[in-house]
Amino acid sequence: MQDRQKLILKAIIQEFIETAKPIGSKTILLGYNFDVSPATIRSDMATLEKEGLIMQPHTSAGRIPTDLGYRIFVDELAEFDTMRAQAKKQVQTLREHFAKNKVKKKVYEAVSILSHATSNVCFATLPDSRTFYLGISNVLKKPEFINNPLQASQVVEVIEDSDNFINTIAKSVADTEQIQIFIGQENILTEIQSCSMIIGRYQNNDFSGHIGILGPTRMNYAYNSVILEEVLNLLNEEINE
Repeated sequence: MQDRQKLILKAIIQEFIETAKPIGSKTILLGYNFDVSPATIRSDMATLEKEGLIMQPHTSAGRIPTDLGYRIFVDELAEFDTMRAQAKKQVQTLREHFAKNKVKKKVYEAVSILSHATSNVCFATLPDSRTFYLGISNVLKKPEFINNPLQASQVVEVIEDSDNFINTIAKSVADTEQIQIFIGQENILTEIQSCSMIIGRYQNNDFSGHIGILGPTRMNYAYNSVILEEVLNLLNEEINE
């Protein structure tokens, strides 16, 4: 085979891999930089067909590779080094995606445990910069909020404004692994100074975030703090498995 014929074979195989359709000489001429006439392309394709490297699946169709054509492609023409760089990049992207999803799943479980254990609103920031929360109905059933619907609606609005909630926590909560307690007017969000928050930080390699409890100021601070510590220990252990 001449070098040009090898490149035409390569082009046919690459096109067929992408499209699964028979490839004609016009596609090769328009899609690749062969500085030759259409007749030359057709002649080279005829030669490749005679050598058993491509075949015509039916009359008036383009050509598709044969097994022998694929063998030549794999042994001599395939760009393994270029593909290796692409493959490494794709694998790294997928690893990050699966790692992020693993963290999110564990955070969902942690928030669910907290919500059931404390009967308050429990929340966490996720690796994709969103907030996950459960237990709004828990707080709305508290006497403080049953008697003051305005306070109840303010709590719901703050939690549902995910971007502002995340940004405020990120700016106001100290970068420490210690549990932090914000009581009433100490609260980092003025709209919910009728409440208290207990917040902790989780960390997993490149992923980190906050997880916490929001409820009325008469909450059981000691119990809730210890529950949060235990859930954080469980979360960090399981994430790092």
